[in-house]
Amino acid sequence: MTLLAAALACAPAVGSAQLRLSGELPQSQPCPAALPAGSTCLAGRDYLGASVWLAKPAQWNGQLIVFAHDGSDLAEPGPARSRQDLSRWAVWLQAGYGWAGSSYRQGGLEMQAAVDDTERARQAWVAEFGAPQRTLLHGHGWGAGVATHVAARYTTPDLHPRRPGTGRPPYDALLLSNGVLVGAGRAYDGWLDLRVVYQAVCNNHPRPDEPVYPLWMGLPPAGSGQAGLTRAELAQRVEACTGLSKPPGQRSAAQRQALQTLTGVTRIPESAVQTLLADATWQFQDIVWRKLKGKNPFGNEGVRYTGSGDDEALNRQVPRYVSDPAARAALADDTDPATRLNLPVLTLHAVRDPIAPVEYETEFRRVLAEVGNAGRLLQLYTDDDAHDGITDAQALSAAAALSDWLDQQKMPLPADVADTCRQLAPRWKPASDCRYLSRYQNAPLASRVSERQRETVPSLVKGSGPAVMLPAAAAVAPAVPAAPAPGPASAPR
Repeated sequence: MTLLAAALACAPAVGSAQLRLSGELPQSQPCPAALPAGSTCLAGRDYLGASVWLAKPAQWNGQLIVFAHDGSDLAEPGPARSRQDLSRWAVWLQAGYGWAGSSYRQGGLEMQAAVDDTERARQAWVAEFGAPQRTLLHGHGWGAGVATHVAARYTTPDLHPRRPGTGRPPYDALLLSNGVLVGAGRAYDGWLDLRVVYQAVCNNHPRPDEPVYPLWMGLPPAGSGQAGLTRAELAQRVEACTGLSKPPGQRSAAQRQALQTLTGVTRIPESAVQTLLADATWQFQDIVWRKLKGKNPFGNEGVRYTGSGDDEALNRQVPRYVSDPAARAALADDTDPATRLNLPVLTLHAVRDPIAPVEYETEFRRVLAEVGNAGRLLQLYTDDDAHDGITDAQALSAAAALSDWLDQQKMPLPADVADTCRQLAPRWKPASDCRYLSRYQNAPLASRVSERQRETVPSLVKGSGPAVMLPAAAAVAPAVPAAPAPGPASAPR
């Protein structure tokens, strides 16, 4: 301890040390227009390459929001992402909170890297503006899983040679909105179901005149000569099969049948079909080839698909894949949410979220209960249907509930949070924007996404083990014999 104290005493007095190491100091930036007048905004790039935005309102309430953003973006991250997040969640600055957010250092599914990036954004804010009285960690969508790991990993009070320490852990409470709280493996089961049912119904991704490949890989590897599909081209194929962009009355009978089969079997609403099918194409490609080096973490072992006009025909057509246990384990190690959480956790979820099904919350409660942490979890549900539709009133009432919980050391009831929301100032539109469902009872995840019959040892059955790199002009053998789509569910080619 004596040596540690001496080392700290000799440390240079610097501001945002993490950013200074890269030579890119946090620079003053014009704040997004939605922020209150007089706010201070800084932006920089930390020493591992993540862009951070830091903001503090003129009338600061002494509290800090650290934000973990949604989505494992495939594009190269940059400062525009965090600025966009700051603008979207301007409510925090409008209500007096400070804000820190990271772009994450790289594109693609790398949750543990995003965890460290998020903590460095908090460190940068504290270095610039000083220690807050309280820090709330807000994770939205995929960022909710990131936030659980941040809260579980970073629990040691800050040490600084030139500032008095608070003696408190870095984070006081956790707010998770519309969270993907089941890990990528379980969440993406539903994406694989959409991909295989779509192919059975539409037979155009890939088309019959294109090389066949296992759908679990999303697309063949970049550079193989078979991975040139664009998002616009995929949208055209979906449109040809389903008429997705048209009003129902303007769709052909075959298109109406195809779309009804897709949504009825996968339980994915029309509004999310295009987005999630694209994710099951390019996100799968990134995960399989970049992250897992060709191994398959996705399978539909033992799933019986129901909800179509002819389930027997559909199940004969759907390709079947067996996942690689080692690949599943690697994906789980990176993306399964942390459960050993020693702070209050409040989740806020729209009951008709088209991207992150509300049933994820049931599974999250189950895994927290397994480690004895269900008593630290308050789950709130809202009568909403948009993944990014958390209202300002809902966000502020959830934060107020966490503050009350910390102050009184007692978990509030859902009805208490709804009452708090209705009592907010008129500027937050409490009369229309609270929409809490205090008595909502959630369903099990299996009611939304079918369970798989997982292999527990590596298997040589189709769909498992490492996939081979594809020659530019070669086709991969189909998982099942090619055949026409079942009856009226077919769409014009």
